[in-house]
Amino acid sequence: MSPQRHASFASWFGITDTAAAWLRLPFVGERNAVCWRRQLVGDFDEVARLAGALDADADRLPLDDEALTRLHDSATPAGRLAITTLREDLRLLREQGHEPGLELLRRYPRDGDPDLPTDVHSFHVDSATVPTETILCTYAGPATELLPRDQARRRVDQPELRARLRRRFGDGHDAAFAAWLAEHAFDLHFVPKPGAVPWRCGPGELWRLAVQHPGVAVPACVHRAPPAPAGSAPRLLLIS
Repeated sequence: MSPQRHASFASWFGITDTAAAWLRLPFVGERNAVCWRRQLVGDFDEVARLAGALDADADRLPLDDEALTRLHDSATPAGRLAITTLREDLRLLREQGHEPGLELLRRYPRDGDPDLPTDVHSFHVDSATVPTETILCTYAGPATELLPRDQARRRVDQPELRARLRRRFGDGHDAAFAAWLAEHAFDLHFVPKPGAVPWRCGPGELWRLAVQHPGVAVPACVHRAPPAPAGSAPRLLLIS
C-alpha cells in the first residue's frame, strides 16, 4: 500500500499495538474504527482445516470451548499455538463484558431482493438500540473490508433506486416511507463512491467498529464480508 493511501485512511481509524490501548482508544471525530495490529504465531489455516472436518457441509460452524479442545487434541504444535491465541482472545473479550463467538464460515446466505440485497456482502453499518460496538478478527481466509464514510454513499440516496423503492412502498407520507426503509434495513447499506478503494483488514488484526445507535458520537463504520467466489477458502472469524 502506498504511503499516500495509508495516510488517507489514518484519519478515520486508529492503530494500536497492545490490547490495553486497543480497548481504551475512543471513537472520536472521523475515527470510527480501531485496530490492534499484531503478528500472531501458530497455524490458523490448520485450525480452519481441522474445524472444517468437524462438519463438511455446514455453511457456518460455531466453535465453542468444547470444539476448540477437540481441535487442540488433534492439532500439530503450530495449530495448538493458534488455538491458544483463539482462547486468549475469547477470554480477553469476555472479561470486558462482550459475548464473542468464533465461527468457521464457508458461505453466507444471500439476499435475493431484486432492488437492494441486504446480506453481509453488501457494504453496510451495524445498528443497535443501545450503545455497543462490533468486534471482529479474521484469522484465516478472506478478511473484512472497510470503507471510509466520506467514500461511501447510502444506496437509498441513489435517485433511480430510491424511486423503485418508493414505487414498491406505495402511497404514504415521507416519514412512513423512511420508517419502511429502516424496517427492511435498506437505509443501512452503502455503495462506494467513484474511485473509492476499500481497506482490507489484515489477518489476525482485532478491530473495534462503531455501531449506529442512539447517542453515538461518530458515524458508524461501513464494512462488508469479503466476496466469496466458488472455491474460496473458508473464514475463521471471531465476532462480537
